[in-house]
Amino acid sequence: MYGCTCIVFLVPAGSQDVTHYPHPMDMMTQGRRRIWEGTGRQVHRFILAYLLFLALPCTGFLPNFWSRVLTLSWDSQTHQYITEQAILNVTMETLRDIKKHQENHVENQTRLGRGFWRAVGEVVKSNAAMDFLSSTRADPVYHFDSEHVDSAIVMLRQFWAKTLLSVRAKQYQSARHSLGQLFHSLQDFYSHSNWVEMGKQFIYLHLLQPEEPAIPVANGNTPTCMECFSITCRGNLLPRLTETQQDSQLLTTGYFSTFPKKPQGKCSHGGILDSSRYMGAKGGINKDSTSPIFSPHHFLHVEAATLATEATLSVLRDLRDTVGHNTFLRLFSVKQVPALVFVMDTTGSMFEEITAARLRVHSIIQSRTRSTEHPGTFLLVPFHDPGFGPVFETDDPDQFMTFMENLMALGGGDEPEMCFSAVQLALTHSPPLSEIFVFTDASPKDAHLFDAVKALALEKQSKVTFLLTEDPNSSKESRGRRKRRRRRMSRELLSPDRFSLYSSLSYLSGGLTIFTTNSDIHKVSAIVEDNTAADKVTLLHVESDQELMSSHSFRVDNSVKNITLHVTGSLTECILTSPSDQIQSLLREQRPLAELQHFEGLYRITLLSPIQPGLWKLQAKSDGHLTFNVIGDSSLDFLYYFATVTNETHPGLARMEGSPVAGVAAFLVLAVIGVAPDEEMSFSHVMLLGADGENIQQVKLNSSSSSSLFSVEELVGWVESVPRVPFSVRLLGQDRKGNKLERVSTEMIHPTHVQIQVLSVPCLVPGHSTMVDFDVLNHGPARLFSLTGDDDYGYFQKKGHHRFHVAEQGSFHGQVALHTPATAQAGATVTLTLTVRAHDSPDLNYAVSYLTVVPPDADTSPPSCSAAQVLSTCPDICSQSNWSMSLVVSDRGRSGLAALQLKKGEGILTLFQNPPPSEDGTGEAKPGSDQQQADKNKTTSGGHQHHHHKARLEKGEPTLNLSEWALGSSQPLWVRYTSSCCSAQAEFLIWDTAGNMRRCHLTSGQQRQQRDVSTDISSAGQKTLTGVLFLFFGLLFCVL
Repeated sequence: MYGCTCIVFLVPAGSQDVTHYPHPMDMMTQGRRRIWEGTGRQVHRFILAYLLFLALPCTGFLPNFWSRVLTLSWDSQTHQYITEQAILNVTMETLRDIKKHQENHVENQTRLGRGFWRAVGEVVKSNAAMDFLSSTRADPVYHFDSEHVDSAIVMLRQFWAKTLLSVRAKQYQSARHSLGQLFHSLQDFYSHSNWVEMGKQFIYLHLLQPEEPAIPVANGNTPTCMECFSITCRGNLLPRLTETQQDSQLLTTGYFSTFPKKPQGKCSHGGILDSSRYMGAKGGINKDSTSPIFSPHHFLHVEAATLATEATLSVLRDLRDTVGHNTFLRLFSVKQVPALVFVMDTTGSMFEEITAARLRVHSIIQSRTRSTEHPGTFLLVPFHDPGFGPVFETDDPDQFMTFMENLMALGGGDEPEMCFSAVQLALTHSPPLSEIFVFTDASPKDAHLFDAVKALALEKQSKVTFLLTEDPNSSKESRGRRKRRRRRMSRELLSPDRFSLYSSLSYLSGGLTIFTTNSDIHKVSAIVEDNTAADKVTLLHVESDQELMSSHSFRVDNSVKNITLHVTGSLTECILTSPSDQIQSLLREQRPLAELQHFEGLYRITLLSPIQPGLWKLQAKSDGHLTFNVIGDSSLDFLYYFATVTNETHPGLARMEGSPVAGVAAFLVLAVIGVAPDEEMSFSHVMLLGADGENIQQVKLNSSSSSSLFSVEELVGWVESVPRVPFSVRLLGQDRKGNKLERVSTEMIHPTHVQIQVLSVPCLVPGHSTMVDFDVLNHGPARLFSLTGDDDYGYFQKKGHHRFHVAEQGSFHGQVALHTPATAQAGATVTLTLTVRAHDSPDLNYAVSYLTVVPPDADTSPPSCSAAQVLSTCPDICSQSNWSMSLVVSDRGRSGLAALQLKKGEGILTLFQNPPPSEDGTGEAKPGSDQQQADKNKTTSGGHQHHHHKARLEKGEPTLNLSEWALGSSQPLWVRYTSSCCSAQAEFLIWDTAGNMRRCHLTSGQQRQQRDVSTDISSAGQKTLTGVLFLFFGLLFCVL
């Protein structure tokens, strides 16, 4: 087990109150300054309390921003900082490449969208989890510790393979998860090895490019370090471990703690939290931070972080080049408008509803096609009884309209339908932060799926809105068309509570439940357009059951435009008051403040321009249930999560999965997004709100300035005790003029006294069963729990009753099994939802995991490009000649060639399906003459199927799809590159259909050679190790 060390910082008794403390919360820029405001006594208590958590070990770059506070290394670069910076930089590069001109850099960052920052957060979360999960935090292979370099390289390439497989299957959440894992291990290499100490100023290409030169690893009997008796260990590596000559270098990494046991003379990880530092050789070599207390080689932290950043950038650029610019942007949800997701009841009574949805889709598509942005994702899931699905998903608006046009209302029978099964499909296939609209008039037949659907909605922060053309209180056939309803049963036999689960789901997720009529459904469906426009923010979301007049308020700032209020239920009175105390009775007057549209079940209220900034009030009276929702257009919004200080191997904030634990202390971490650099805004606190909008608890935040070039601000608040009742989060702040700002989260958080954590997420192999480990933590008295599981593919195997007893404040470890059929498609992502519920109380919690199906015998061999002929070399005066090179391109695996792109070089790349005619060796073949012939894409000979095909590429042109251009992509292709000698270098990329990529480098001074002239990025581990080792680690380390 890891050693335990306690660090106590004493505060002088005579210390005065301190009003400002430096604070390293720079999420997106290292130079950002942050201030913690408060009294000295509060600050001292705060620092003392959390430094006590440093009685724990540390490995790797520090996980996240809070680690800097815990280790007092304010200027350290963390996994979070390195990852966020790299993703942002490559995203901006990609946008500039697409637009072909430099746009406003700051505007681009401000408008990247809420989905982008959520996607970045998923990568960061997966990265940090490697330091927190019990299955990964102490394993040296995940962190390049204890000289497990070869094993770590195999695992690293497995992460690349999984990432690429998921991206190509459009399973972006799964891809972000494995990408975060890859980044963590890759970044750790530069901090934990002697790479920097060897004087290396470039990244170690062999980690992901097997045919690049490899440096041998010191064997177990080779000493690597000398004794070091101070906290700073300069020169403690043995001379050969700092050798700069390539042929005599050796790699080593530090040993950590007591497992595996450190051989005599080996280097330790080092630092005050590493117990192995006392074993010979004493000291350590880690460069995790700038603090000598934690990092003996702290003086090389900047160099290690710089190389880790460059390696992260390199992976992202290779990924972008492999999958394409547009797919790369989709991976990170860059500037994505909300997905349009419909779940449609298609039984015979739903003709009007389907027609309304069809017309609404047409209107939305027309609006989006007028925009210059991507029209977004469209998704349709039909259901009836007993069937549901399939999922119709597309990015093509015309294709989606075809889906809608072909949707027919047919059949029907008994009243319940398979609604939750369809909603589950919609949630698993739609991106996070989606708005899902369910059209039905029937109650759910699959109510047992409610917990799984709720978990998915909360995990993805997606809203579910129900549009019900049925009155739950109706007891007889009272409407004309109801006479022809599909049900034969009497209306008296149907419970008025049969739609309660719909109301519960919409309430929890932040959506609405609207009871309307066939005649009004088209008008009511306008809510779809209101909610799926880009940059929608929520200013108010509350429910009310008061019989008396209820009063609610919402605040409007200058950044908010186009404000719409939705009220569901039946109003008897509604009064709107502006910040200047101007009053309008909305049910009696149409002006001056707003216009009201009333449809059955919905009031749609639009504020009229000019909209006054300030506090607006809404008073309403009803004899039933009301829901109020106020939205507007603004880029300013926030994301949040709850976290606790880790108490295991790494100091930092570990995110709480599922619902937070009631009654315990926790951190609330917020990312404020969309702040332009010329808008100075500060955020002082959040208010936790009850179901009726009442204030429950105030949480103070660190004050910050948004004057940096980056449009994200990360804030942290200390929640002394998580409320025991459901609540939402309201963020409060002010702009530079002192005007108040407010934003509201719509989902309702249900605190609980039980947690469930999935410990590992293995890959799924067709034809095999897989076990998933989990822990249940009971924060209440001893009691009985039950576990339910579900997935969207039906792979989950229920064994036994999944009931177990957990002691007071105790835990339970268990496993569930999934069987993957032999026909499962590689790249598919299976969404597994586990729900744990107490038998004697409403306590429950959930965990959602994404498991990727991987092929059992993946093609891991990249294509090859071999020099066939060098036709010329260049003289001293480059403008007087040209150079040319011929190569043979082939796929060494089973997949066949897929694509080729000229990445660098000013010349012309010509492809042939057959060996081209020989050119003379004079070096005078000019690009111009080659270009004239290249204008003919194809020449034929005698009408045979076998032709001389020829294609031409220049830099900047789109990737050539070889599987379409060539008759047989498994056959070799011939490539000739011709360029002026003034452009002496070129590079082209070649992919196979499995996603393996090779970079082929050409230079004018190259001589004839028959070996490969490139490096590659493969989709998995290559033949550096034996096939047995590769297969073993392929199954063992495809986990989280």
